[in-house]
This record gives sequence, C-alpha cells and structure tokens, in this order.
Amino acid sequence: MSNSKLPKEFHHFIFARLFFVLGLRMITTIVIYQVFHLANTYMVGFAGLAEFVPAVIAALFAGHYIDRHNKKNILVWSYACYMLCGITLALVSLPWFGFSNYTQISVILAVVFCTGIIRSFAGPSANSMIAAIVPREQLQKAISYNSSTWLISSIGGHAIGGLLIALTGISGAYFTTAGLILTAGIFALQLLPKPPVQNLDKERMFTSIKKGFSYVFNNKNLLGVISLDLFAVLFGGAVAFIPEIASTILHTGAIGYGFLNAAMDLGSLLCIGFLVKYPMRQKQGLKMMLAIAGFGICIIIFGLSKVYWLSFLALLAAGIFDAVSVVVRGTIMQLFTPDELRGRVASINLIFINSSNELGQFESGVTSRMFGTLPAIIFGGTMSVLVVAATWLGFPKLRKLEY
Repeated sequence: MSNSKLPKEFHHFIFARLFFVLGLRMITTIVIYQVFHLANTYMVGFAGLAEFVPAVIAALFAGHYIDRHNKKNILVWSYACYMLCGITLALVSLPWFGFSNYTQISVILAVVFCTGIIRSFAGPSANSMIAAIVPREQLQKAISYNSSTWLISSIGGHAIGGLLIALTGISGAYFTTAGLILTAGIFALQLLPKPPVQNLDKERMFTSIKKGFSYVFNNKNLLGVISLDLFAVLFGGAVAFIPEIASTILHTGAIGYGFLNAAMDLGSLLCIGFLVKYPMRQKQGLKMMLAIAGFGICIIIFGLSKVYWLSFLALLAAGIFDAVSVVVRGTIMQLFTPDELRGRVASINLIFINSSNELGQFESGVTSRMFGTLPAIIFGGTMSVLVVAATWLGFPKLRKLEY
C-alpha cells in the first residue's frame, strides 16, 4: 500500500461524506425515536419499509443514470434534496403547529419515502467516485479512510441524535441535521467534475441494467459475500427494537438510547481501525462467515439482556463482527469492478446491503407484532446463525475465498 499522501480532492470528498452521513444517521435516529413515541415498534418497522421500497426501485435506474452523467452533480443535488427533507421533518415536528400524531407520522413516512429515492443516487454516486479521485495504488488506503469516515459519522449521528433530542427537542435536532447536510454540499461543490465514460451514451437503459446484474451474478465471490451479508443484516436487524428496549427494559432516556444506538457502529470502527493496521492476509471468506455467526450470537445476547452495560457490549461486539464482512465486501467490490460498471454495481450493492437494513427493520417490526419484542430479537439472531450454517454447507467455495 502506498505511503504517499492522498489527493487534496479526496479530502474534500471525505469531509462531504463525513457531514452527510452524520446528518443522515441523525435523521434516522430521530425518526426511529419519534415514530416509536408517536406510535409503536410496529410502525417503526413500516418506516423502514417506506425507505426500503423506493430505494430498491430507484436503484435500478440510478446505477444506469450515474454511469452516464456527471457524478459530482448527482452528489450535490442529492445532498440538497436530503437537506430539504430534514427541514420538512423539522417543520412538521414543531409544537407550534399542533399537528396530530397521525398527521406527523403520515408526513414522516412520506419524507422517508423520498429519502429512500435520494439515497439510491447519493450512496452509489459517492462510492463510484473514489476510483476516479485516487490512483489505483492508493485505492485500498482510500477505501479504509472512506469506511472509517462512514463509521465515525454513523457513531456520531446516533449518539448526537439522542443528545440533541434531549437538549433541543425533536424539531431542533432535525434543523441541526439540515445544517450538517448543507455543509456536506459545500464540500461536494469543491470536487472536480466526474464525467461518464463516453462510449456508454447510446446504450439502452434495460441493456445497461442487465449488464450490471450480469456482472454481479457471474462474479461468484462478489455475489456470495453480498448475499450472505444481506440475510445476516435482514434477520439480525436489532435497530428497530432499540427504542423499546432502552425505554421499557433498560429504563434509560434519550441520551442512553443514542449511545446504545451507536454501539454497533463504535464496534465496527474499532474493528476497521484494527484491520487497517493488521489487514486480513488470507482466508477472508472463512473469517467473514465466522464473523457473521458471531454477529448473530451477539444479537441473541442483546435479546436476553436485562442490564444496560451487557446490552451495550453485545451491540458493540456485533459491530466488531459486522465490520469484517463490510471490509471483505467493500474490498472485493472496489478492486474488481470495471470503471464503466461502478455506478451500477454500487447500486446493486445498495439493493442487497444498504436497503436490507430498512427491510430488516420492517421484519423486526412484523416479528415483534407476532412473537413479542424479546422473542423477535432472539429469532433474528438465531436466523443469522442458521444462514451461515446453510451457506457453509451449500457454498463451500465461499469459505475458501481469498484476495
């Protein structure tokens, strides 16, 4: 890995990423907290579904569009639209207007639907720009910085979101997120234009989308790690339960909720920091599978815990295990994806992984309605372990994966 400095433009990219993800995670934290207190955990699940559906549908077009247009412009406009969503959530939450719970939830779900569309453009456009900003010999270093920045922002967003709710109220917290996303947009404006590959202009949209899917499905290593991570996140999504667990089981307030919500990301950051210094040199597939099994076990412990410190540590450890799969998947995707397919592959990754968080949130809401909160958490963790066992038996090549 090169020891030379990363380009100045990459610093602008990282700061834009830092402030955007910070604001995005704060909005997610505030929405989950607000919807739970306006309704219940079941409705929190529907909030996740409201973001999942448009993100998946729009991602099919977004990848095609990103590979054919200036990625910088897409990123800037995405940030601007997300900022407007934050302002809308702030306004509808103001107590001056006296909106009913039903009205607030309806507007929240509508805004969350819009953020799902925006994220389908913002995430893939940002991820597909990295290889155009840094030289190939610095790519692994840039990926590590990008992942670390995402996790730092995610941790800060969860923790600060809970703190702001306690200090400024829900509306004030939303206004703060809008300011952070505005700052991200200012940094994004400093980036150089990222025009498309010229020979792609006349390709039909469905042919373009098909090429992206064909690449992923023909690359067994990439398909394997994406699919395994998808089902682990789908069944192990404990985020939807955190407000209820914090309130009714652990008896902690908004600040305690914020730190509990940040525990998994903190664990992931610690793990990625370790992997930057001591990267995985061999048997990455095996380590990923064992880590996802460990993730499921930690979710089970979280469901059984009745004390704050054990719940926090269980989520912290879950984040550590989750980071292993994040590093393996991210490295494979960046190192082996052709430049002309980066937008489409990043969008497919969004469908499989990023959107699985929201679908997992919905699954959590449904299972909590069917079985109760604690059994639903334990069920999700158990299913994650069983998915690894099935993959171990059905796809022996995956556990032999190395790069």
